[in-house]
Amino acid sequence: MAYNVLMVDDSGSMRKILKKILLVSGFDLGEWWEAENGLAALKVLQDHWIDLVLSDLHMPLMNGLELLQTLKKEEKWRDVPVVFITTEANQDRLNALLALGAKSYIRKPFRPETIHVQLSQIMGAPNAQGMSLSDEGCDF
Repeated sequence: MAYNVLMVDDSGSMRKILKKILLVSGFDLGEWWEAENGLAALKVLQDHWIDLVLSDLHMPLMNGLELLQTLKKEEKWRDVPVVFITTEANQDRLNALLALGAKSYIRKPFRPETIHVQLSQIMGAPNAQGMSLSDEGCDF
């Protein structure tokens, strides 16, 4: 089953990197949507079926926390898994995201293998361990 993913990050290059990582890793990617902040993400969600939201935390206009709160209030989006990919180092803030309903978080810099394994597990993919760890240590 291919998964429709919405990537929310104010960095266009980070959005491109994550898409490339998912494609190369073998993650079953369906449609790919991008938004530069939470407000833009809500517009995408209005018009498209999304299976997974990947979001940065720190963004202008509507940050990731505000996006998560909005999604959890709306019945039609409440069950869409949200995974944060962030530079946030404050563990209390990260725990607050989980308490509010985020599925997980991945800290930047990250390894492509981490993204593949964690997202595959969250989506219930049968081959969640399919990508082997690299000796090269490519961190993003």
